[in-house]
Amino acid sequence: QVQLVESGGGLVQAGGSLRVSCVISGGILSNYAMGWFRHAPGKEREFVAAISWNGGGTDYGDSVKGRFTISRDNAKNTVYLQMNSLKPDDTAAYYCAARLGSGVVVRRNEYRYWGQGTQVTVSS
Repeated sequence: QVQLVESGGGLVQAGGSLRVSCVISGGILSNYAMGWFRHAPGKEREFVAAISWNGGGTDYGDSVKGRFTISRDNAKNTVYLQMNSLKPDDTAAYYCAARLGSGVVVRRNEYRYWGQGTQVTVSS
């Protein structure tokens, strides 16, 4: 059974940086396209970033382009989301998602496996 576990969330001041991680178990990371989504209270779950199986392709949501970077280390079974220039609007629970396949996947309903989320809070 594939499981995803996020970590690295926390409280940070506006303008600061944070890196969240996602470790996959029960599967080989290189077999999966990976993505990050976020969910803030009162809002729909939002696409943040996605990465292809080998990191050669990436895509980002409009609200995070130029500030966030997704990467992966298949040898460590880990995907990362580096978040810079954080804003209070970035406050949300951040979820890692996985889908068997090689390409960049941006649609939420195409992902099969989800983590439990890690909370990121940005203070003004």
